[in-house]
Formats: sequence, structure tokens, C-alpha cells
Amino acid sequence: MEPIEQTGKLTQADRRAERMWNAAPWLALMFITLVPPVVLSLIALLIGGAPLWLLAIASLPVSFLIAVIVAVTLLFFRRNWANTVRERLASDGITADEVDWFRSELTKNEKRALKLMEQQQPLLADAYRETIALRLNATRLASNARRELLLVERRISRARYLNSPDTKVLMEELDRDRARLEQLKQEGSARRAEAEARLQMIEAAASRGASWDETNFMLQRLDEGRKNIPLGLENERARQQLREDTQRELRNELTP
Repeated sequence: MEPIEQTGKLTQADRRAERMWNAAPWLALMFITLVPPVVLSLIALLIGGAPLWLLAIASLPVSFLIAVIVAVTLLFFRRNWANTVRERLASDGITADEVDWFRSELTKNEKRALKLMEQQQPLLADAYRETIALRLNATRLASNARRELLLVERRISRARYLNSPDTKVLMEELDRDRARLEQLKQEGSARRAEAEARLQMIEAAASRGASWDETNFMLQRLDEGRKNIPLGLENERARQQLREDTQRELRNELTP
């Protein structure tokens, strides 16, 4: 398979690799199952002999079993590859064009509503996709902040047992980290709620057949987009990494 390009945007290489990964398990299942019995059958037809025909027939279940194992293995690697691509795409914010890569994170209602709008109301579907992207970004922002907050809480618990003059400085730094992460978590939750409200408005407009102008006017009444969420998240991640490196150095210095 083609290597993944290190960029936060979806590339043509990603699309080609996706097509290859999607086809590979089923092609492997078909070819590995059929090729050995067919080859043995042709040999038996040309040379003749009951043993070869029996071998050709017996090879079918064995080939099928091997094909299933290979297909399952390819599906496992495809899932890991897709997860890697999703994390890379999310690193600089999920866009409307990338929503299809995150369908596993959509709710059943969002999948159903998006599919219906794409068939009947393409303009509303575009707005719905953009809002789903905002919701996904906000959800990831809150989840990442919650995960980092747990790590900071553990560091605070460990720091309390350190007996050193520098412990106070470390505790103050960790307290600031905790306050920032709490704010990020609350901000992510608030923006997710806003995005969910926008999704409901679009669904309501689609259900009653509202025009695009009317829907656009309603959406403008809510806060537009919050498009700086991904950049803010990445900046916070970078600052968090720097703080973690500093804290690690402090702990190494304090450890006898």
C-alpha cells in the first residue's frame, strides 16, 4: 500500500489507498478460494486421474479457510490504517469534506439525516456536513481535554508525595495546567452543544422543506462555526507537551 503523507489534509494518495484497502480483503477472499481448486481442476482435466480430481475438490474448503484468515487480517490492518488517517486528519481540524472518514463517530440519526438530505436537499446536506464537522471537532476537544485532565490529576497526586523545595513550583504549574484543561473541557462541551443545536435546526428545516435562504438565516442566528477550535487545540497540545517535558525534567532532578 502507498505510504501515508504526513499532512493534515486528505490527499489523492489517501483516496487511492482507501480504494485499495477496501478492495483487498474481498479480492483476497475470492482469489485464494478459487485459484488453487481451479488450477488443480485444469491439471486434472489435462492429465486425467481420479486422485487429481479428488485433490481439487478437497482443496476448496482448505483454500476457503485460508482466504478467510487472510481477509480478516487485511480487514484488521485496514481498520488500523483508517484510524491513523483519521487521527492525522483531525490533527488540524475535521472539515466537511472529511466527514465521511469519521462516519463511525456519527450517531445513527446523523447518518440517516445526512443520507436523506444528500438525496433530496443537497444545499442543506452541505450545511449539515459542515455542522457535523464542527460537532466532531468540539467532541474531540472535550475528550482530549478530559483525558489530559486525568493525567494532570495523577501528576498532582504523585507530586504531593515529593519532599523538596521545588515541589511548590511544580504544584503551582500543575494547578495552572488543570485550570486550563478544565476551561478547554467546558469550552468543548459548550461548542458541541451549539453544534448539536445547529444540527437540529437543519433537520427541522429539512423535514418541513424550508428553502436554503430561510435555513441560512436561521443558522446565522447562532454563533458561526467556531473555526478556531482545531488551531486552539493544537496550540494547547504543543504547550501541554512543553509543560510535560519540563515537569519530567523536574521529576528527574528531584528523584534521588
